[in-house]
Amino acid sequence: GRRWLLAMRAGAALRLCSRPELLYRQGQRPGPGLREYFYYVDDHGQLFLDDAKVKNFITCFKDVKFLSFFFKHLERNLSGRYHERFPFLSRCGRERNFLRCSDLPVVFTQILPGKPDGNFLLSYCGGGSELTVPFQPGMLTVFPANGRVYHPAPVKSGGVGLVSSALAAEFSSGFRFEDGQENPPTHFWWDGKSYPLSMELLEVLRAEKSG
Repeated sequence: GRRWLLAMRAGAALRLCSRPELLYRQGQRPGPGLREYFYYVDDHGQLFLDDAKVKNFITCFKDVKFLSFFFKHLERNLSGRYHERFPFLSRCGRERNFLRCSDLPVVFTQILPGKPDGNFLLSYCGGGSELTVPFQPGMLTVFPANGRVYHPAPVKSGGVGLVSSALAAEFSSGFRFEDGQENPPTHFWWDGKSYPLSMELLEVLRAEKSG
């Protein structure tokens, strides 16, 4: 895991980014003791080195410990560096890991059984049980502008996350449309119970999309 991660980084650091839109070098040293790396997360919650020419399941990071540390330390990029292109940052000591995303940095990919109380968990970004939030069925939100499904995420990571298309497909049969199919769903049926959809995330999403 760790050795493979270092090898991937080393390979990227040895080559200058040749594409003109990339204004950085993987592993660059902007100051004494500082190192900077640049990452990208796609709509499936897969994490890549940003300058990887091929981005697929083979080339994404899969080490759960690394993914867990990376996303648990994710926050808004207030460093004053690359914030327009990389709006999020994960720090590891003197190392800065900048992140940009296709949609949002948190992408929910799995529904997991929770504790014996029966509460379910949503897992995100390949972290399995290491990266979860409590599943809140009534907080699922379909964003009218793109038809995608969203759910609350850790506040430090923006407060809202994308539900991957695969997981949204699993949820699709649970949506109820009491205002008609042409309007957003009003309820979500889950685990034998109907939950009114609050749509509280709409304003958060509008702010994220406009920012």
